[in-house]
Amino acid sequence: MLIRTVELFLEKYNLLKPKNNIIVAFSGGYDSMCLLDIMKHIAPKYDLNLYAIHLNHNWRGEESDREEEICRKFASDINFYSEKLPSDIPHTETAARDARYEFFKKCAQKFKSKAVLTAHNANDNAETIYYRILKGTGLTGLEGIRENRGIYFRPLLSVYRDEIEAYCNTNHLTPNIDSSNFDTNYQRNKIRCEILPELKKISPDIEKRLNKISKSIQFANKLIEKRVKKLEKYTPDEFSMLDEFLQTTAVHKFVRRLNLDYDSKKIDEITQFILKNKKSKSGKTYSLTKNKWLFVNNKEISVIKRTACLVPEIKITNTGIYETSAYKFIIEPCSKIPKKFPADKDYTAYAELDGINFTLRTRKDGDIIRPLGIKGTKKLKKYLMEKQIPKHKRDSLIFLCKGNEILWAPGLGISDKIKVVNNPTHMIKLEKR
Repeated sequence: MLIRTVELFLEKYNLLKPKNNIIVAFSGGYDSMCLLDIMKHIAPKYDLNLYAIHLNHNWRGEESDREEEICRKFASDINFYSEKLPSDIPHTETAARDARYEFFKKCAQKFKSKAVLTAHNANDNAETIYYRILKGTGLTGLEGIRENRGIYFRPLLSVYRDEIEAYCNTNHLTPNIDSSNFDTNYQRNKIRCEILPELKKISPDIEKRLNKISKSIQFANKLIEKRVKKLEKYTPDEFSMLDEFLQTTAVHKFVRRLNLDYDSKKIDEITQFILKNKKSKSGKTYSLTKNKWLFVNNKEISVIKRTACLVPEIKITNTGIYETSAYKFIIEPCSKIPKKFPADKDYTAYAELDGINFTLRTRKDGDIIRPLGIKGTKKLKKYLMEKQIPKHKRDSLIFLCKGNEILWAPGLGISDKIKVVNNPTHMIKLEKR
């Protein structure tokens, strides 16, 4: 019966195509050994290429190595691949999970697979829901484990642990017994080993009740989320006008999409950060991960990733077209400003030049500009602040310069120094790729 359950699941997600590369995350415990054994029956029937992958967390010395060897032997008739983590990885639930999913992602790329099967079951889902209740993750968190997320699929999510153990016993499988699963210093183990057994004394079918809640909330959230846009599609003012519950839902969707660890405190922090900075002109950033930030100003909510700007400097010594991978710059003779200005007028300008000897580049320390209509100069940094250009966008802007003086800031304005007094001598234009 379990074989048919998994077969129908794979059929639902169109994963039974011949020659399809299917990966099973294989720890060697009851759940993953059951799933891999089932896949050994299914794979030949549909001509699937089956891979078992094992990550040795290297937490329990010889015991971890012994389990890896047991997995290798059990998977000797299919493709097997394993890696061992360095000993300095922190012994925390979060670190272990991050390492596993990084390994799964790497293997999916290595074996050109779009499907990694994990052996999460209905008991796991019940434990997750209870765990999230304790963390206060809100309605979205109470959806529990989803049967599909990206390349990850969970065919046993509707199956309870006693069914899995019965399958292993019937088929004479000898799974690994991970001693760390009984260490109640880890919160999930404490829930599994101590809390849920106590709750069963009050409600014997507590796992089924929690899974029923999960299904109901998944259905309700689908209806609710239809009312909520992607967080970055809201302006700060639009976001602030949402009902408090919908604000929380939007942030929940956001952190889940980025696969961030979160609890009620994190959700509240992000929500309040947006509301607090919705009037900021220059904008503020909130750290999401090592290299990603949430940016909020009075115009936008966005995710930014800071990278070094690699746009090369170009010397402009004559009329013509100058191209890079990032943009195309055009400078050509012109004696009259057309009555009908170009549609991209912010990136097209008319200038009165006494020669051509410029540089196209990004900003540098000490740059100055003489804004149109102003006699004196000001620091470029101040000019960009007045134009309300967010900090993370300033390093990617292209400028037409002479020495440290900005003569044209495409999209922002032209220097008073090259403005047209009589007739233009040149048309200048920047086209972004």
